[in-house]
Amino acid sequence: MPAIKYGKLQPNPIVLQSQELYDYILETSVYPREHPCLKELREATAKHPRSFFGTNPDAGQLMALLLKLIDAKKTIEIGVFTGYSLLVTALNIPDDGQIIAVDVDREAYEIGAPIIDKAGVDKKIKFFESEALPILDNLLEDKANEGSFDFAFVDADKNNYINYHDRLMKLVKVGGLLIYDNTLWGGAVAKPEDEVPEIKKFLRKHTLEFNSAITDDHRVEISHVPSGDGMLICKRLR
Repeated sequence: MPAIKYGKLQPNPIVLQSQELYDYILETSVYPREHPCLKELREATAKHPRSFFGTNPDAGQLMALLLKLIDAKKTIEIGVFTGYSLLVTALNIPDDGQIIAVDVDREAYEIGAPIIDKAGVDKKIKFFESEALPILDNLLEDKANEGSFDFAFVDADKNNYINYHDRLMKLVKVGGLLIYDNTLWGGAVAKPEDEVPEIKKFLRKHTLEFNSAITDDHRVEISHVPSGDGMLICKRLR
């Protein structure tokens, strides 16, 4: 897969368009309950020039609740960046839980790795510095992996979301959850194409196609949540 040229990419605007209301949610509901190591990782990520690649803390809080609701134990994460969502998962699965984590950027992951170690959950994580499709295909070569994962979180190259979904639907068990991040693309999905900045059009197109494909995929029950930059939550039905 050729590398995507991001150029002068800017962070997507918060989908919840009132910054004051979003700040209220963070200050009253999210930050007071945020684990100290998550706060430390979030603050470390803020120093990165592309800090906006990180998972929004309100989205992380929703993930934590969902992980606990389904008693997730074995999970997979595609797109790690500095590891905020990875740490969320590691903190909310059992001590003998397992996370397969995949990202092409080990340097970004190393920002969060010491904090993950500090939280005492590093033993749950198996990190692969790789593109995701070869890892997923390798997992599927072993029939024992089919239907063995409880939870999947994807925050990676949007043009491959549908390819990830096809494979994850074989790996995640019936009743398990798949969550796809950035599915509202800063609100660009709802704007006329001529109002969308040129740099966002390519991934907007793939996001629209993916969202439509998931709506038509009746193997999953879905909820499209305007948390962070949009999260499309899928429960595998069959």
